[in-house]
Amino acid sequence: MFKEPTSVLKEYVGALSHPAPGKRNVSRPAVTISRQSGAGALIVANLVARQLDLECRGDPPSPWAVFDRNLLTKILEDHDLSKRIEEFMPEDSRFPLSEAFEYLLGLHPPGWTLREYAKETIRKLATRGNVILIGRAGAIITANMRHVLHVRLIAPFDFRVQNYAQFQGINAEEAARAVRANDNATYHFVRSYFNTNVGYHSHYDLVINAETNGFEGAAHAIGAALQFRLKRERTERAAI
Repeated sequence: MFKEPTSVLKEYVGALSHPAPGKRNVSRPAVTISRQSGAGALIVANLVARQLDLECRGDPPSPWAVFDRNLLTKILEDHDLSKRIEEFMPEDSRFPLSEAFEYLLGLHPPGWTLREYAKETIRKLATRGNVILIGRAGAIITANMRHVLHVRLIAPFDFRVQNYAQFQGINAEEAARAVRANDNATYHFVRSYFNTNVGYHSHYDLVINAETNGFEGAAHAIGAALQFRLKRERTERAAI
C-alpha cells in the first residue's frame, strides 16, 4: 500500500529540514513526468517512488515525494498566496483579456507572476531532489539540471480513455471528452508559455508507452534509467 500523500510530504520536508548529523548534503536526483491524459502518470509515479524509497534514498536519506495536484498547494505555500488563487492556475493557457480582467479585479497577481512562482517552486523542489514532478512543463523548466531525469508517458487513445474512465468512475464517452480536453489544455499551456511543443521527444530522456510496457514496467524502466545515470556519474567523478 502507498503512504498517504500528506504523510509522505511531511516526512520529505522533515528529512530536508533536519539532515543527519555529520552528513554532508549531496545532490539528489529528481524525475519529471510529462504525460498524455489517461496514461497513468500518477500510478507510475507512485510505483517509482516506492521503488526508489528502497533503492535510492540519498545521503543523508530522504523519502521520495510525488507532486501532482499537490504541486499547486506547494506553490501557494512557498509564496504566501491565498488558497482561492489555485483556481486561476490551471495547466492551460488563459484567454489574455480574461486573465487581465481578473488581475484588475484583484482576484490574483498578474499571470506572468504566477508562472514565475510556479517555475521557482518546481526548480527548488528539483534542486532538493528525491521528487517526482508530474506535468506543468517540469521537463522544460528543469531542462538545464543534469541530475533530473525527464520522462514522457504516452499510450494509444482508446487505452487512455479506458484508464481515465476507470480511474474517475465515469463512462467512456465522458472520459473521451475529458482526455481530449486535457491533452489540448496541456498542449496550449506549453505552446503559449514556453513556445514549444510538449510532444517533442527532444525534451525527454525516456518516452514510454504505458500500454505496451504496463504501469509496473514503465516504473521499472524509469527506476533503472535513473540508477544507470547515477552509476555513470559516480564513475565519471571517480575518474577525475
